[in-house]
Parts: sequence; C-alpha cells; structure tokens
Amino acid sequence: MGAAFFSRLPLEAMAEQGVPPAVQDWDVGAVRHLLPQVSDTRIIVKASFGEPHSRAPRLQVGSTSVDGEMSDTVGEYWQFDVGNLEPGRRYELSLADAGGRALCEPWPLSTFPSPDSQPDRFRMLFFTCAGGPSGSYEGIGERQGFLPTAIRNRLLRRALSFAPDAAVANGDHIYWDLHTWQGENAGQLSASGRRSNFDFSASVFGQSNEVAMKAAVAPQFVPVYGADFRSVPVFFLQDDHDHWENDAVTDLIASFPVPWFQLQLARATQRLFYPEFLPDARRPLGLPWSGTFDRGDVSESFGTVRYGDLAEVLLYDVRRTMNLGGPNAVFLDGQVEQWLKDRTGTEETRHLVHAPSNPFGWSAGKWGEWYPDVLDPERGELTTAVEKPYWQEGWLRQHDRLLQAIGTQRERAPLVISGDLHAIGTGRLHRAGSVNLAARPVTAVLSGPIGTSIRGFPSVVRGIGAPPPAHLDVEESAAPIEDHGFTLVDFERDRVLIRQFKWDVDRQGLDAIDDLEPFYATELLRRG
Repeated sequence: MGAAFFSRLPLEAMAEQGVPPAVQDWDVGAVRHLLPQVSDTRIIVKASFGEPHSRAPRLQVGSTSVDGEMSDTVGEYWQFDVGNLEPGRRYELSLADAGGRALCEPWPLSTFPSPDSQPDRFRMLFFTCAGGPSGSYEGIGERQGFLPTAIRNRLLRRALSFAPDAAVANGDHIYWDLHTWQGENAGQLSASGRRSNFDFSASVFGQSNEVAMKAAVAPQFVPVYGADFRSVPVFFLQDDHDHWENDAVTDLIASFPVPWFQLQLARATQRLFYPEFLPDARRPLGLPWSGTFDRGDVSESFGTVRYGDLAEVLLYDVRRTMNLGGPNAVFLDGQVEQWLKDRTGTEETRHLVHAPSNPFGWSAGKWGEWYPDVLDPERGELTTAVEKPYWQEGWLRQHDRLLQAIGTQRERAPLVISGDLHAIGTGRLHRAGSVNLAARPVTAVLSGPIGTSIRGFPSVVRGIGAPPPAHLDVEESAAPIEDHGFTLVDFERDRVLIRQFKWDVDRQGLDAIDDLEPFYATELLRRG
C-alpha cells in the first residue's frame, strides 16, 4: 500500500529534491552520493547511483579492486569495503560498473596514520542536525521549515574550504518522526507517519516499506552531501531523530527505548546512506550493536577516530542503549561506559575528545537529556523544583561518572564536543554535582547545527534558550547562539585550537556563507 500511497503524493517532486548538488571541477557521472570512512588500514565507501545496477560495480583503490555489496534490494545503493591498506597513504579511487565503464571521475582519499606514528597536525570538522525536508528561503529573514538543502550544502562547502582531514556529523541526519507527542493526538501517527504509510509488521526492506523509506530519507540527505565529502572521511553518529522519533514520552507511550520497527528503520538508513564505524583495536568488538552477524566487524553506534598518537575521538550514541531503570537507568550500556573510562584513563594519545550525541553543559528542558531541569511555564525558565516527568535519575549519575573520568586526565585538556542541541557555543565546566572539576575544568562545545528548522531552536519551542542546568557550574566562554554553524578543531602536538563559525539566517544574506570566519576561538594547552 505504501508505494501506491506515495504515487498519489508529489513523489516526483521529492525525487527532484534528492538530486545531488552540482560539483565543480569533478565529473560526478552516475553517482548520486558518495561518503567514505577510513582507519589506518581500511576504507569503507557508501554510494548511490542514478540507475540501479543488477551486477556489482567495482571500486579500485590503488592496485586493489573489490566488488560492491548491494545495500538495498534493487541495486541503487552499494557499499565497498577495502582492507589491508598502507597507513598514512594517499590513494586514488575509481568506480566502474560490472562492464568496466567509469561511473565517475577518479578521486583521492588518504588512510589515517598508524596509531604509533607521530603526526604534527590533524584538522576535524564537527557539526550536527543536518537533516530535515528541504524548506523555503525567499531572502533574509524569510524562510519556512528547515533550511533548504542547497543552503545546508553551501554551509558544508564553506566548512570544507578549510580542508579538514575528517568530519564528525553528530546526529539528526534525518527528521521524519513517525508519531506526534503533543496535543490530544499524542502517540498517534504524525503527518509524516501517515504519509509514509509503513507496514509496521513487515520488513523495512522490500516492496512498499523500502520505497517509502528511501522517499523520506534521500531528499534530506543526497542534496546535502552529494559527493562533496569524497576525499574527507565522515563519521556519522546517530541520535533520536535518526531512529525516526523525537525523544519524548507521555502517559501512554515512550519513544525510547526505541520500538522494533523504528530500530530497523534506523539500521536501514545507516546501511544505505552512511558508513558504520570501522573497528579499532582498543574498542571491544562485543559492545552493543557492534560485530552483529549482518554487519560484520563494524559498529553501528560506537566509534573511534584515531589519528596516530596525536588524537583520539570517542563517538557514542546515547539513544540505542538507553533504558528507564530509575536510579539504575543509563543512556550507555555498562560495557560502553567502561570502554569510555578505560580510553580516557589511558594517556597514549596527545589529545582525547568525547563526542556524545547528547550534549554536556546545557539543557533545553527536554525529556531525554542527562539533566532533570524542566520548563516552568509560569516563570519562563528552567527549574528543578518541578519534577520532569519520566526523567531517570540514573542518567545523571552516569553523566557524573563520565565527567569525573574526563576531568581527571593529568596532561590532556579535557574536552567534550556534542551534537543534538540546536545552538553553537563553548563553556568550561567547573562542577558537576559533587564532582569538583575546578582543578582541570572540562571544555564543553556545542558543535553547531546545519539545517535546523524555525521551530527547532529551543527559544522558539519553549520560549527560552539553552541555559546551563542547575547541576553544573558553567563558565560560558561563548554562550549558546541559535544560529546555523559548524566547528573546526585543529590538533597540534601541544595544543588544541577550536574555531566556531555561525551564519544568521535572519540577518545575513547567502553570500555571507562563502566568507564565514570564526566568531569565537580558543586554545587548549597540554600540561606536558
């Protein structure tokens, strides 16, 4: 039924929105989107093509050639996995169909240095919330819905102009929540849910469900990325909306722990559109959603960016394993928490970053946050004097355990760069409950949203911005700003340089995007 339902909707218009952005000085050929991820010895590429392939296309990496693995059931989406590569080497990659015809122009991609190498520099791009159906923009201050995908792409191209070595896309790559969580119809199918008309009792792959899933995701994703990141490895971390729901709860229904069908949608979206996390020798293969029988040795929810001995970034999705156990509740499975604490306590890299999908340092008063703060509608501010319905005390306890581990690093500058929150800013955490961080404050960074809708910003939804929660003492170096933007982080041997960029859709024209410069910058020094 889903395919027939979509045929009565502007499916052709949705498909047009899914057209990849034009690429200058590179022939995109038959490729619609192309996203790589690398380690020191391995490359994964996710790709889609304008026409289905009944026989596997081939990826050439230097002298190595591999057949693609079909990601969907019709041959539009493929993935390529190449191992046994040399660390720190620049390779030329090329794609061809089964008959040898080139599918796009060749392009370069480098593996990361080996873990025991000593690189001098590493630049990473961080951003969040790049998803959402394309909205409209008529000029300064005149827009509706999410940012148009063309503007999101323009923001990312500005970020890419600074030549990052890798990127972290931290959550909310799509917005297609299947249920509504407010009003008298709370818990019922949303407009998006009715439009997709999924059969919740059937597989995501095959027939109408697969058609509906692609029609919802591709227009939000393909025009934003296209092939622009073909030479920049991207690490995609999932959050609540990537599981096709907002983090919300009522007396009748909770969006998390994620229901089975939405879980399969989240897995299918990842399988088609962006790479899972490659294995790392220092990350246990047995973590949840890692090494599953249908995905091999990759992880769906927990990742590592390791760049020689210079930097390690720990990526963790707090939604996939969250539970509602009251004082014993957690966002992160115990084995994940132990891995994070073990890596934080092992000072074998010059710098280490925690990159959770849920922000440290600020609260928007939502249910699925670390913090108990909730909006007091009469006073128009967050408070802990009112109980936040269904919030779990154990979430905050786990938060404090992680912050204590992060804050006890002796030589590295403690650093957390988060996603999810629709704002950009930086602060220093001096206290978390009874955890005293004054001797080595933790720098917390909100990486910046790329596609946020008008109603996505906290002040629009709740009438206030995102202040620090009562549980924390926060020195706001750059208080959160509700603008679109991104963060660049430069790792050097003795320091970390953080630069943040923002664009004000209500006060700046589109041309300003192409000349964005940092509105805030700070240096974090090692102690040894």
